[in-house]
Amino acid sequence: MASEYRLLSYRDAKGDHAGVLVGDRVYPAADLLKGSGVDASSVLAILQSWAKAHRALGGAASRVKPKDGKPLAKVKLLAPVLYPGGLFCAGANYWDHMEEMAKAQGNTVDRSKRPSEPWFFLKTSAHSVIGPGAPAHLPENSRQVDWEAELGVVIGKPARNVSVARALDYVAGYTIVNDLSARDLMTRKDRPPVMTYDWVGQKCFEDAAPMGPWIVPAASVKDVGNLSVKLWVNGVLKQNSNTNQLIHNVPEQIAYLSEHVTLRPGDVIATGTPAGVGMPRGEFLKKGDVVKIEIEGVGTLINKMA
Repeated sequence: MASEYRLLSYRDAKGDHAGVLVGDRVYPAADLLKGSGVDASSVLAILQSWAKAHRALGGAASRVKPKDGKPLAKVKLLAPVLYPGGLFCAGANYWDHMEEMAKAQGNTVDRSKRPSEPWFFLKTSAHSVIGPGAPAHLPENSRQVDWEAELGVVIGKPARNVSVARALDYVAGYTIVNDLSARDLMTRKDRPPVMTYDWVGQKCFEDAAPMGPWIVPAASVKDVGNLSVKLWVNGVLKQNSNTNQLIHNVPEQIAYLSEHVTLRPGDVIATGTPAGVGMPRGEFLKKGDVVKIEIEGVGTLINKMA
């Protein structure tokens, strides 16, 4: 009988490895996948053969012995995917977030007028992704870095022109992404109107995408459309919402992206952030701040600003 597990990346004296969390102990993925024919050299490699790997890991997880694993507390976790080939980020994709941003500008949002399609930008991967517990260095040229708790969707097989109805078949699992945003670098006043937004400046700085702590297999998440999403800064609750507030749900986002590109194993979709970001209140992160994100059934991601 298969057991529940989490897929992760970790570092020890010998280098970086793919690991499997069962209970509160971490096991080398290479040991659990031995003889399966799956390349276990990294999480990204495992995702290339996800269907086979998931079956093998579920079975192996039911047979592990605690003495063969390391306590989670003694393992240095890295971002679970090192590194996504594509990190696609949904913008303005929670109703409550749209409403708070509109209110700050003196406007309102009519929920009966849903945008016809999701809207995305790209975030740099190896340049920006860091793992749980890693210090997130604030960019020196910004004084308005904001937090954004987001559910991350990890793709498990190539997806091209897939239907909304079948979209979740292409998901390996879920993780957490903090889409850090430099709000004072959002626009370029010296450019023509069509080039106003500076997506590199505001979204793609070093350490701008904390991710983790692991990947929860999709089969272990009962309803991705009904997960609580919470974020704290220094213990103060700032974001408290649910994925049922998504304007375009997870299947719709996958289907839309697959119309434009072939989503590949290991790609990550950050599905948008809910209400509670700092910008409408003029609150921004500073050195020493601790950001904690919890998504129901997925885990907890903590990073300290440096």
